[in-house]
Amino acid sequence: MESLPSGVCRVELPNGHRILAYRSRKLRAAGTEFVPGDRVIVEMSPFDMSRGCILNRNET
Repeated sequence: MESLPSGVCRVELPNGHRILAYRSRKLRAAGTEFVPGDRVIVEMSPFDMSRGCILNRNET
């Protein structure tokens, strides 16, 4: 949805929920940037369902 400061993004899930997700170490090292509308693969935290980690950008 939108990119926030310090590498955090607000992501909307297919079920309509919105979470805060940070970029994985691999994506930060590669300098990957996201624009609104990009589809990403997110790993959710089992402890806080409002947080996650962006693992990869989905190319399809």
